Amino acid sequence: MGILLGLLLLGHLTVDTYGRPILEVPENITGPWKGDVTIPCTYGPLQGYTQVLVKWLVHRGSYPVTIFLRDSSGDHIQQARYQGRLHVSHKVPGDVSLQLSTLEMDDRSHYTCEVTWQTPDGNQVVRDKITELRVQKLSVSKPTVTTGSGYGFTVPQGMRISLQCQALGSPPISYIWYKKQTNNQEPIKVGNLSTLLFKPALVADSGSYFCAAKGKVGSEQHSDIVKFVVKDSSELLKTNTEAPTTMRYPLKATSTVKQPWDWTTDMDGYLRETRAGPGKSMPVFAIVLIISLCCMVVFTMAYIMLCRKTSQQEHVCEAARHYSTLASCHQKTSGRLSSASSEDQLHPGSFLFLQGQTSFN
Repeated sequence: MGILLGLLLLGHLTVDTYGRPILEVPENITGPWKGDVTIPCTYGPLQGYTQVLVKWLVHRGSYPVTIFLRDSSGDHIQQARYQGRLHVSHKVPGDVSLQLSTLEMDDRSHYTCEVTWQTPDGNQVVRDKITELRVQKLSVSKPTVTTGSGYGFTVPQGMRISLQCQALGSPPISYIWYKKQTNNQEPIKVGNLSTLLFKPALVADSGSYFCAAKGKVGSEQHSDIVKFVVKDSSELLKTNTEAPTTMRYPLKATSTVKQPWDWTTDMDGYLRETRAGPGKSMPVFAIVLIISLCCMVVFTMAYIMLCRKTSQQEHVCEAARHYSTLASCHQKTSGRLSSASSEDQLHPGSFLFLQGQTSFN
């Protein structure tokens, strides 16, 4: 009987523990002086449980003071000293972490995260957890150098690019950029900001760079040396456009063929190399197409001129034939008229005879 009661009690505790939301908060967290810190406070959302209230409290003296309140009307910061430096997460369900910026030494204290839910049966459940915030003056860490370019540390000439130096620690943090020299000479100072900007990058800017970071606490820290390379744009273009192809065939002839578009083929026992001259990237099919079009235009013009010449010759012949016909007709007509005139002169009585017959009739 006792064992049965123990199992029932354990089942009740299990339901009470795992059937309701549980807050996850670390026991303590350390933030950098003059820096930013996030105090985690999360829970796993449960079906039927609705978050209705979120509070953050700080322990001052013998009792806690509310510094943040979130309810149905929105977010409210309760203390003036936290205005502009306090924010509570709300984008991710179940995440109500506290974010504090520009930490001061008197921000060290115990903080309480308190969340209230409404249960499926209409009741309310409250859970809270306490954590300790520690504020320390942290020395700067070893800085890292990055670039926002997709080219990495090798870029084309003329590109606007910057190198970023970043270190962790209590601000303010000062940065200095150096460029290494040859022959073991001392590095030269090239910048005093966290960003080293090249606008634009030149081939002369190529070299080895590193940055140094120094904070209020600790010693100066140096980054690893990075090799920054700026390539000439013409070299990059030449590298991309030139595609040499090497073919070997046993040939006995030795000749050099030079075309107007500067394609060169050298053959000396073997066909050694075929490549396009600098800046000549016109495809062969385009050249063949242009030549074909030119030939078509020439043939068309020649055909048109030949047709016009033939038409003019036919017109001249037709005019000559017409003129000959007219001349022949004129000669025949002149001959008839001459014959008639001769007959009239030789037989004058014929007209009188005809006239008499006409009168008789």
